[in-house]
Amino acid sequence: MADIIRGGQFLVKETKCEDIFTPEDFSEEQIMMRDSVKEFVDKELWPNKERFEKKDYALTEEVMKKAGDLGFLSISVPEAYGGMGMGFVNTMLVCDYISGATGSFSTAFGAHTGIGTMPITLYGTEEQKQKYVSKLATGEWFGAYCLTEPGAGSDANSGKTKAVLSEDGTHYKITGGKMWISNAGFCQVFIVFARIEDDKNITGFIVENDPSNGISLGDEEHKLGIRSSSTRQVFFNETKVSVENMLAGRGDGFKIAMNALNVGRIKLAAACLEAQRRTISGAVNYANERQQFKTPISSFGAIQAKLAEMATNAYVGESASYRAAHDIETRINIRTQEGNTHQEAELKGVEEFAIECSILKVAVSEDVQSCTDEGIQIFGGMGFSEDAPMESAWRDARIARIYEGTNEINRMLSVGMLVKKAMKGHVDLLGPAMAVAEELMGIPSFDTPDYSELFAEEKEMIAKLKKVFLMVAGSAVQKYGPQLEDHQQLLMAASDILIEIYMAESAILRTEKLAKKEGTDKVQEQIAMAQLYLYHAVDIINEKGKEGVVSFAEGDEQRMMLMGLKRFTKYTNMPNVIRLREKIAAKLISENQYCF
Repeated sequence: MADIIRGGQFLVKETKCEDIFTPEDFSEEQIMMRDSVKEFVDKELWPNKERFEKKDYALTEEVMKKAGDLGFLSISVPEAYGGMGMGFVNTMLVCDYISGATGSFSTAFGAHTGIGTMPITLYGTEEQKQKYVSKLATGEWFGAYCLTEPGAGSDANSGKTKAVLSEDGTHYKITGGKMWISNAGFCQVFIVFARIEDDKNITGFIVENDPSNGISLGDEEHKLGIRSSSTRQVFFNETKVSVENMLAGRGDGFKIAMNALNVGRIKLAAACLEAQRRTISGAVNYANERQQFKTPISSFGAIQAKLAEMATNAYVGESASYRAAHDIETRINIRTQEGNTHQEAELKGVEEFAIECSILKVAVSEDVQSCTDEGIQIFGGMGFSEDAPMESAWRDARIARIYEGTNEINRMLSVGMLVKKAMKGHVDLLGPAMAVAEELMGIPSFDTPDYSELFAEEKEMIAKLKKVFLMVAGSAVQKYGPQLEDHQQLLMAASDILIEIYMAESAILRTEKLAKKEGTDKVQEQIAMAQLYLYHAVDIINEKGKEGVVSFAEGDEQRMMLMGLKRFTKYTNMPNVIRLREKIAAKLISENQYCF
């Protein structure tokens, strides 16, 4: 068997392009599924955008039922419980393409299929799964997830909701309030987290939505975006829950919550992809049609630069998301073959790549915001109007940087998890970090490298950027040890370096694989996008590297590390960025849509 990469190992191992999965590798079945999802969106969601913006919650519930009828809610649910039992890539694919029209539906869909259904699928007893998952898989019932409280947001384990065991030991009485609960207005079942006595960790429960059992809802929240996503407070007043409805074991709630968020993060990245593609297509259409000074605005370099950057980020986000999704699926399959149950295999498979899930959540959620913002700018004054699609897309995109753990939390988590993996020996960071430290003491090579092969310089640059991370993070760990987590701004800088490495490498590997298959002459625009993204990544890593180094190093150590940083971020052949953008934009403009 080939050497299977572990989560986080991309940093210390060279990945071959043949070993990654790309959207060009979709099977016929996956292409058919993608097309059927796009047809659903074009028929049921896109024509109703205005109704979604006017808080038509009934419409959201109605189209969720239609999605259930078509099987879209059951992709990842095992066949034993009425699902399709498909692999992780298929789950990502549906989540991706179903999320392009409106954030309202996307949020309802994600909350139901992810955190509303998955905790029972992955942690429930056989009886719980038979009773609930089959109904959730078809859309007969909808699920919601009650974790956040007024005083417990990012610190999820600090919730005050209480669960008190009855005297006869048959049930718990749950009392407390939850907020920002997606799907609360039309769900039949809640996943509720509460604390039993003074337990260190919260416990999960499956609670049916029965108003006569001490459950009441606040009014619908008035939100900046995702306006037809039902978001309400949920109050429990001595709500009786059978002891059989405890999810996993007592005190396992925090573990359930964290693992549910890992899956939620990578799916959130997927849910931001089609939104970008459609925004770009809309912007290109408008730029081709809109005339100023007797010429289409798409012929202006300032507009072309925006279109090229928007397309580049979408292409890179797509590359990295499907790379990680397939790595997770591979890990799940290996564990299944080794005799793990579906639950164990999926949990451990996703947990293995939790670092990549956090990286993707941050990168793609920020790209979709940037994309919709530039979409408004290309539309000009019209973009600011509710009559154009850009305004609602921008508002809907804003929540993506907040839910599933804020981007700040995820930035710090990605580095923290990597350091913990290194401590456990799962990823060898120490050896490579020491090698980089030795290299800094040595004399750099002045040989002229051979860059005749496609991406030879770019791949060498990626290897050097990895050295930047190892230099900064390795020295920071040495200096601060366990106290590193107290230095949040340093962690944020290190995280940005990590994010840019993974995203840039994913795009280069995808494009190299595509070039080998199609020929370099047929993928010139993809090559340009991979090079353009890397150019920006180098700049960001240079800036964040300096920020990190000067925060903890002084004197000779600081000078040596800054010299190393300069060496590791230096191009031999600097790309002509303006020409790259012109090439990408020309393709978009001629095709009149996002076409990669």
